[in-house]
Formats: sequence, C-alpha cells, structure tokens
Amino acid sequence: MTEKSKWELGRPQGKWVTYRPEIKVLDCTIRDGGLMNDHKFDEKLIEAVYKANLEAGIDYMEFGYKASKKIYSPDKFGTWKYCSEEDIRKIVGENKTGLKLSVMADAERTDYHQDILPKEKSVLDMVRVATYIHQIPVAVDMIKDACEKGYETTVNLMAVSLVKEKELDDALEVLASTPVGTIYLVDSFGALYTEQVRDLIIKYLKFARSTGKEVGIHTHNNQQLAYANTIEALILGANMLDGSFAGLGRGAGNCPIELLIGFLHNPKFHLRPLLKCIQEYIEPLREKLRWGYDIPYMITGLLNQHPRDAMRFMEGDNYKNIVEFFDSMVEEE
Repeated sequence: MTEKSKWELGRPQGKWVTYRPEIKVLDCTIRDGGLMNDHKFDEKLIEAVYKANLEAGIDYMEFGYKASKKIYSPDKFGTWKYCSEEDIRKIVGENKTGLKLSVMADAERTDYHQDILPKEKSVLDMVRVATYIHQIPVAVDMIKDACEKGYETTVNLMAVSLVKEKELDDALEVLASTPVGTIYLVDSFGALYTEQVRDLIIKYLKFARSTGKEVGIHTHNNQQLAYANTIEALILGANMLDGSFAGLGRGAGNCPIELLIGFLHNPKFHLRPLLKCIQEYIEPLREKLRWGYDIPYMITGLLNQHPRDAMRFMEGDNYKNIVEFFDSMVEEE
C-alpha cells in the first residue's frame, strides 16, 4: 500500500456537523456488564434496558453469552451467561421491532452446534464470535456455522494489543476470507492510545473492505480513552460501534453509549430514554459493581495487562492502597 492510498483509506469519513447513516450502534451493557456480577441481572433491569434501547433508536442489543454449561456451571452464573431462547423471549416476545438482538459466543467456550439454533427458530439476529489469536481456526468454523444458520455475524479479535503485527496481518487475512459481516477491533485491556487505534483501523479497513466487510470498534476505559478511541475509529470509517449504559462493563467499563449518541447527530437516536434507564436502573448498581475508571484499572491498562488483578484488588478490603497494588503489578513485570 502506498503512502497516498494509506492516507486516503484513513481519511475522515463525512463531516462532524452531519451524520453517516450507515453507522450502527450496539449496546453491550448486559453482556459486558455481566462480567461484573456473573451475569446475575434482575429481569426487570433487562426489560428496562431493552425498552430504553427501543425508545432510543439503538440498532442492536447484546443480551449476553452463549456459554457452555459444561464449562460454566449454572450454579455459579446467572441467566445471561447462557441466553437461552426461552429466557430471551420472556423479555422480547417475538421482538417485532427495529431493534436487532445479538449474543456473544466465545471460541472454545461455546457448544455452538447445539446451543445456537437455526435463525428461523430464534428471535436472535446476530452472533458475535469472540476469539483470541490462537483460536482462529475454531472461530472460523463458528462463523461459518452461524452464517449457514442464517445470522448476521461479527468476529471480535480480542487482546489485539498483545498481538504481533505479522500475526495480526495473517489473522485478518483469514478472517476477511470468511463470510463474517464485521471484523471488530477490540481493545480488551484499555491499553491502546488513539494513534494506535488510528493505525489499526486503517489496517482493519484494508483487509475488510477488500472483501466487502465492515469494521467495528469495542473499547475499554482503563485510561479514560474508550470514548475518544471510539470516535477516532468511526471518523476513519468504522461503522459498527459498541457502547454501554453509563459505560457499564468489565472493570473500567466501555464507551458510554450516551456520549456516543450525543456525538453522532443522527436524528433517529434519542438520548432521554437512555438517561432515564441509567438513572433508575444502572446507577443504583454502581456501589456494588464498582465499574468505571479507577486507578487500579489505569495501572493494568498502562501495563497492557488483563484487568483481572485489578478487579480482585477492587473487591478486597485493602482496595484504597493503590501504591501497594502498583508495586505488586510492577514486580510482576
């Protein structure tokens, strides 16, 4: 790729005072937020989030995972770790609305052949396959399975901040050759800076557009860059954007969907229903779930590490001793 063509590929798409109608917004509140409470959300909260998404004009709502009960015991995890057809239909009925429904299926952690039904038997619209670099062969089979069953699909390549460039190029080449609809850039650890997001989005667009696919972005807020990085990606041409109510998500959380809606200028989106749901259902969870930017999450983001250590630290009695946590993490380096 020449420098000129690289620049043209990464050229801002559209004007900030207008909107790009092909942009789609996906709410991942229940799926990513479920990582903070083992997916044990009250049914009334799920109904409230669904209703708010409908009224706000959001394009997709992700309910949770299609996790294997052989790996994840139902005694430990809540309903939305498994997203059975029956449980989803309790909330949405036949979902005769414009809001599309999705679930996430982790490579090597999903009994996808049996647990993901043919589309004609399901109220779901999209299956999002999440994979690490070493799981690509399984992910490719999962993508093909979901597409053959009639679903829209995305592939979310996780922990990309740890992947070497040659391996990433090889992975993107393979994924671009599958029938997947969207290839997601995922900042799993909240470690990426905006300059890195820019270079990666240009790379993803090169592979995706060569086979007619879209690019998506899913960010975490460890360094308070989830929103900024999402905006950078969409300006450059990413058309699938993830966000969550008040940023509710694992650890430092995700790009707040209310910020995203405010930026997009698309008149089909309405902010008030999101704010009402956040006020009445999401914010009351904060004291217990304690998601969002905090220094321990910043530290793991700076170190490009999974936030699990920070999450354990935040749950302990000594959670205010951030210097001790910092020293323990630096010693591991």
